[in-house]
Amino acid sequence: RLGPELEICGYGCSDHYYESDTLLHSFQVLAKLLESPVTQDIICDVGMPVLHRNVRYNCRVIFLNKKILLIRPKISLANAGNYRELRWFTPWNKARHVEEYFLPRIIQEVTGQETVPFGDAVLATKDTCLGAEICEELWAPNSPHIEMGLDGVEIFTNSSGSHHVLRKAHSRVDLVNSATAKNGGVYILANQKGCDGDRLYYDGCAMISMNGETVAQGSQFSLDDVEVLVATLDLEDVRSYRAEISSRNLAASKVNPYPRVKVNFALSCSDDVAVPTCMPIQWRHHSPEEEISLGPACWLWDYLRRSNQAGFLLPLSGGIDSSATACIVYSMCHQVCLAVKNGNADVLADARKIVSDETYVPEDPREFCRRIFTTCYMASENSSQDTCNRAKLLAEQIGSCHISLNIDAAVKAIVGIFSMVTGRTPRFSVYGGSSRENLALQNVQARIRMVVAYLFAQLTLWTRGVPGGLLVLGSANVDESLRGYLTKYDCSSADINPIGGISKTDLKNFIQYCIENFQLTALRSIMSAPPTAELEPLVDGQVAQTDEADMGMTYAELSIYGKLRKIAKAGPYSMFCKLINMWKEICTPREVASKVKHFFRMYSINRHKMTTLTPSYHAENYSPDDNRFDLRPFLYNTTWSWQFRCIDEQVNALYFLYGFIFKTLTVGQAQFHVFFCSSVWWVFLPSFWTFSH
Repeated sequence: RLGPELEICGYGCSDHYYESDTLLHSFQVLAKLLESPVTQDIICDVGMPVLHRNVRYNCRVIFLNKKILLIRPKISLANAGNYRELRWFTPWNKARHVEEYFLPRIIQEVTGQETVPFGDAVLATKDTCLGAEICEELWAPNSPHIEMGLDGVEIFTNSSGSHHVLRKAHSRVDLVNSATAKNGGVYILANQKGCDGDRLYYDGCAMISMNGETVAQGSQFSLDDVEVLVATLDLEDVRSYRAEISSRNLAASKVNPYPRVKVNFALSCSDDVAVPTCMPIQWRHHSPEEEISLGPACWLWDYLRRSNQAGFLLPLSGGIDSSATACIVYSMCHQVCLAVKNGNADVLADARKIVSDETYVPEDPREFCRRIFTTCYMASENSSQDTCNRAKLLAEQIGSCHISLNIDAAVKAIVGIFSMVTGRTPRFSVYGGSSRENLALQNVQARIRMVVAYLFAQLTLWTRGVPGGLLVLGSANVDESLRGYLTKYDCSSADINPIGGISKTDLKNFIQYCIENFQLTALRSIMSAPPTAELEPLVDGQVAQTDEADMGMTYAELSIYGKLRKIAKAGPYSMFCKLINMWKEICTPREVASKVKHFFRMYSINRHKMTTLTPSYHAENYSPDDNRFDLRPFLYNTTWSWQFRCIDEQVNALYFLYGFIFKTLTVGQAQFHVFFCSSVWWVFLPSFWTFSH
């Protein structure tokens, strides 16, 4: 029996690992497990923190029939991205070394043992040999399973705390299968599943693999608190697989052996010839759109039921982002109804508690959505009738309780206070105002919407005579956060944000998925409309403001900037060097330089907004989340003087040394590109691909 990493206390304890209470309570739970008749005659592998000689380790405690066989500390700690294990734990750096661990009295009283082996060892049963890996060790270039396998270990276990990222699952599956493809063996992986109290969703995907092929697959997303994955396998298949790999056998003859803990127990029976074994299966991966539909939905459900709130409130603008957020809530309602239909008593009990009805049974997603989900369209004089209609129609199709209101009175009151104090009245730029006035008037509208959202979240259910409050959902996507295209303390400021780690491109694909799978036809007009904040005055009743025009870049470009900045670790100069090749067919070097400078200028000006960013579901590896994933300053020198100077020098070198387009001339109806190459000027007429000297 194998469970996830640090499963007894929970992986997400963070600085609570420093507390002696965490260690104490973990041992108390371990004592209960040792005493339980449920664990008898099963080799159990559980995870918890252990203090050995005043050093804290992330450990696996392996026991059988009230006896601890081995405490195996983690060797390679995860310390990148969202992981900070070196903050709380120390890696075990004594390869193939075992020490005595003195058990606390609470455990001694159960096991009758005073000391147990602690260190890098394997278990030798009557019929096989087992070795343990812990999460990150599978991803390390020198994974322990390599030399364990050479030393005769046939079954590898991996207790994992691996969180969901879009398009990541296949990497985990490939690593597990490749672990036994070269060396043979059985590989068992157990991963945590659900929200562990923060921005991450651990996405299960428990699996069992043998000789490079998957034989059992667990679910990636579900509302089940516990999932058990089992397989019956023949160890002789491992031995025959290894027998013909001569390179493996030559390496095995020279391997440094592991200490073996002998266990007087067999995993197999002598009369099991007729027992059927599991056959290889084809792993089914979710599409990115399915992942968006399921992952954030399960995260929202965990958050809702554990926060003891009665539902969600979403400012629904009629745009892609807030509509995608609404669809995720609707997907959550689908998952709840499906789980109840399949007999999940825990989900049913949680649903009844949330709606304050002990007899309630959620059967229809739209009906359940109406009970727990309120959407609110907050119009101003700058809002169009189109977005109002789109929001209303979507709310009707998903079943949310929809509110339409107008914030103009509140906006005029706030601006009126300013005018009364200063004697000046700010104007929009279309009416002759400055850019500062224009931006301030937009921000007032946005911030009032945040205040109104929280007011309705607290009191909407009160007006219906229903107990509880609502969690406010934000709907800023990862690209807007990266660029800082949001008002600080506007509707992006919420309790949680299920799409804050998802790109605009992926959200558009998700909207299309919802049209096809949930039959939400209202989304078609939302998809076709240009994204807009609707904070500036309308022109002839139509929206004149668009997001991409405001930002000075497209969402597709933003996604590329984000991946280069975070994943490729590119600063301004490195990003420019990469993009002149990536975009050589569509942009000149000078245009690329201008785009890169504009992005970094806007990014650095707005970086301070990340310090107050609403906790968001982590789904992309280029998330700008300042909490612990993307640790950077929030006060920059926004001129980037040295970096931009290096870019300018490189642009000049490219133009004068390698013959890039120097200037475009228009003569009559014709356009000419002027080149400088090898001390000769050339004029190029693009439409006919002809040259003149």
